[in-house]
Amino acid sequence: MVGFKPSDVPPPLGVKMASAGAAACVADLFTFPLDTAKVRLQIQGEMKGVEGIRYRGVFGTMSTMIRTEGPRSLYNGLVAGLQRQVCFASIRIGLYDNVRDFYTGGKDNPSILVRILAGCTTGAMAVSFAQPTDVVKVRFQAQVNLDGVARRYSGTMQAYKHIFQNEGIRGLWKGTLPNITRNALVNCTELVTYDLIKEAILGHKLLTDNLPCHFVSAFGAGFVTTVIASPVDVVKTRYMNSPPGQYKSAINCAWTMMTKEGPTAFYKGFVPSFLRLGSWNVVMFVSFEQIKRAMMVTKKRIEDRN
Repeated sequence: MVGFKPSDVPPPLGVKMASAGAAACVADLFTFPLDTAKVRLQIQGEMKGVEGIRYRGVFGTMSTMIRTEGPRSLYNGLVAGLQRQVCFASIRIGLYDNVRDFYTGGKDNPSILVRILAGCTTGAMAVSFAQPTDVVKVRFQAQVNLDGVARRYSGTMQAYKHIFQNEGIRGLWKGTLPNITRNALVNCTELVTYDLIKEAILGHKLLTDNLPCHFVSAFGAGFVTTVIASPVDVVKTRYMNSPPGQYKSAINCAWTMMTKEGPTAFYKGFVPSFLRLGSWNVVMFVSFEQIKRAMMVTKKRIEDRN
């Protein structure tokens, strides 16, 4: 047996939310450079003040960033990224089981439609709450640290303050609609695919409910999610990073991309998106299962002592 065994008692909501937030932070620490490279590739073509610098592929982008801006540039926006995960993942992942059970009335074997509905619900809830952290994260990742190029923000709190003062409350929630769309797709595909693959593996007794099973399920979920969510992700990134007035709306941003760059623009950064989302899913789901089980073991020990 690999890792902690499944708990005999279903974990309470607080344990699931805390485990999800912690696991997402662990995943971000491992995969953040890939996410930064993805953002740079997605906005390439509209970056100002960086003539002569061209990003090619995920590892080429990371190499160029290290050479021109230093290794720390790969972790631009990490603080906002961790803030985002604490708020975001704890809701969209931690609440998923409870919302799914709410829609089914507690019945076993929920349908795919119910799972999708639960994923859409928790994804939309998470975005509505955590959108400002996503805006700041994307803008930091897009920010180029070069001599002679003005930096938009000097720190995370300054970024929140600057956006609020210059763009108002709407600036902090800029791109909410495409982000809700993107995260509804991501959450549904990610959690539902993970659920279904895991259930199929366990149902056919190919693996036991432990690390290898979690790894395979998470990897499959990451690939399917990237294929479905990548176009919306590119539009979300472009729109959230844009200065006021560049695009009238997220739909206008998508139309401008289509007319100026063609349909392939919607899959810019696909490889880093998959590398990031696939690896993120693996680290997050494996960490989530193990942290959740470790918390239940600790909880049981404390209860036994009392």
